[in-house]
Amino acid sequence: MYNNLFAYINRYISSPLKREEEALIEAAFQPKKLRKKQYFLQEGAVCKYVGFIVKGAMRQYSVDEKGVEHIVHLYIENYWASDRESSIMLTPSKYNIDAWEDTELLIITRAEMLDLMGKIPALVEMIRLMDERNAIANQRRLNATISNTAEKNYEEFAENHPQFIQRFPQHIIASYLGITKETLSRIRKQAKK
Repeated sequence: MYNNLFAYINRYISSPLKREEEALIEAAFQPKKLRKKQYFLQEGAVCKYVGFIVKGAMRQYSVDEKGVEHIVHLYIENYWASDRESSIMLTPSKYNIDAWEDTELLIITRAEMLDLMGKIPALVEMIRLMDERNAIANQRRLNATISNTAEKNYEEFAENHPQFIQRFPQHIIASYLGITKETLSRIRKQAKK
């Protein structure tokens, strides 16, 4: 289980983790299993953990006053699940994060992660690179949402995230793209022609 996390970290840092650093990481991260539809975080709670997904799929979403879900993130293996705003600001979350499939995670609190970063400087390097890539991805998604047609957004999503199309149903993908499932169905039919 921890080997997945070590491999992930080693992809982001300039020199591989040492065995004593791996031992510190193993001591700080705790395994957690979620059954399908079980919450990792519920709206109104403060987000206490960051979870590294070893196996499974999750989603982060809000629910509007009409009961409609709005997906903001989809997660699969080697993704990190958390509500950063809630975790950093210690405010109640506006989001739910739940398991779409049975999921295995390694979890850590923000305080434990900060402590670990002080002991393993390579983690600072990893988090900086992750934050940069995340900022770029969020900027691209925002621009696509306000600039592209629904067809173009689906085309780019399918090209960049084919694994999500295989793991999540059409209504989840439609919500993530900000369109109705009927619109997505129409787009997919046109794409097949």
